[in-house]
Amino acid sequence: MKKQATRILIATLVLGAALAATGQEAAPLVFEPLPYAYDALEPHIDAQTMEIHYARHHQAYYNNLVNAVTGTALEGQALEALFARASELPVAVRNNGGGHWNHTFFWQNMAPDAGGIPEGDLLAAIEAAFGSFADFQAKFEAAAMTRFGSGWAWLSVDAQGQLFVSSTPNQDNPLMNVVAERGTPILGLDVWEHAYYLKYQNLRGSYISAFWNVVNWPEVAARFSRATAPAE
Repeated sequence: MKKQATRILIATLVLGAALAATGQEAAPLVFEPLPYAYDALEPHIDAQTMEIHYARHHQAYYNNLVNAVTGTALEGQALEALFARASELPVAVRNNGGGHWNHTFFWQNMAPDAGGIPEGDLLAAIEAAFGSFADFQAKFEAAAMTRFGSGWAWLSVDAQGQLFVSSTPNQDNPLMNVVAERGTPILGLDVWEHAYYLKYQNLRGSYISAFWNVVNWPEVAARFSRATAPAE
């Protein structure tokens, strides 16, 4: 046990030093307020689920992440920088860092009185990548439905600026160097059972269908614009 703890400490110090050498500014961890009331996504996502999901599950990921990095060389490092070297992270940092980042991202890509279909450049990119918006929906739903156990479905932009759909296990995401398809996420769906079981029980498909009614397409479009903008 002592040898293992020593190896983890050394690996964390090496990783922390490598990240510090990039010159990135410190990025303090923040547990952001939910951008709408717990009942704002009714009837598609119920208030009790939202409260438990945000105030218990997400809060726990945040608390555990803070505990895992405080006093280590990883404290103050941007999560996106950590994810790029996820294979080197302590398990607690990878899992809870992913849980915190993924949920913050998830809350923001939903909104009350939302849904419909995207417009402009995002819709054009979806049609170019998948053939039609309906074909994209079908592929995204399949990724969410076939994710065994717990995980996420994603719409992301790859290094060439092309859209792709993928799914990841647990709290991994496409920013991590441990996933098969890497890219910049612009839309994510939590398919852990705690995200839907109170309302939909084992009917994950019904939850996925309901999700389209709360997708915040203006936010997704803004993410797409940032992900495809020329590097400065």
